[in-house]
Amino acid sequence: MNKLGTGRRHWMVNERLADLTSPALPVRPVTFAAEPQEVTVDLNKSAIIVIDMQNDFCTEGGWLHHIGVDIAPAVRPVERLNRLLPVLRRENVPVLWVNWGNRADHLNISPSLQHVYKSSGVGHGLGDPLPGNGSPVLQKDGWGAALVDVLHAEPTDIRVDKYRMSGFWDTPLDSILRNLGIQTLFFTGVNIDQCVMATLEDAVCLGYDAILLEDCAATTSPAFCLEATLYNTKQCYGFVATSTSVMQGMDRS
Repeated sequence: MNKLGTGRRHWMVNERLADLTSPALPVRPVTFAAEPQEVTVDLNKSAIIVIDMQNDFCTEGGWLHHIGVDIAPAVRPVERLNRLLPVLRRENVPVLWVNWGNRADHLNISPSLQHVYKSSGVGHGLGDPLPGNGSPVLQKDGWGAALVDVLHAEPTDIRVDKYRMSGFWDTPLDSILRNLGIQTLFFTGVNIDQCVMATLEDAVCLGYDAILLEDCAATTSPAFCLEATLYNTKQCYGFVATSTSVMQGMDRS
């Protein structure tokens, strides 16, 4: 029999038969503290999504720094992510980097989205070169869209370019996750109240289970935005936990 498929969902075929059963992996349960209640997940059906940990949001000389935003909160997830991601990789939990990476011609970017970043039509918005280094804001393959140096993607990680606040709109993210056989998503990155929350909401609407890791996510928005995001996640969409609680649960399993 020959395997067809690039992920955990696959067929086995030959000239006589196409076997569509795609046998499931054994359940690997991990239980950890969370809110509003303790959670048990199957590591073989889990993945972690890291959103927008990019130079334009998290590095001096990037777009947010250029327009006067205090970027200190945006780098707070780095230390915890550097502890958590290697642990998850060793457990074969897929790591997905979901980052802005706009087309240079902006043909898939609407005026309403451009307005978010350039409300008066002047200044430095999506694709405009920054005065300091000439990097086009959040443009694919540019310095501003690159992952911050203090975080490292491995060859086994999966990269997805996004073009909206949500990582699911106009991207292959949903198809990738379904081919990987993923049910539960851990959400991390910046900004927790914007792109992280928008992606989490869409994930739940698509039927995924969502766990927001609050110590691996942050925002440059006012504190009440963070509070509202944590509240709404627990109230309407899923669960809030920490990377520490997840790793402690893995240690016990």
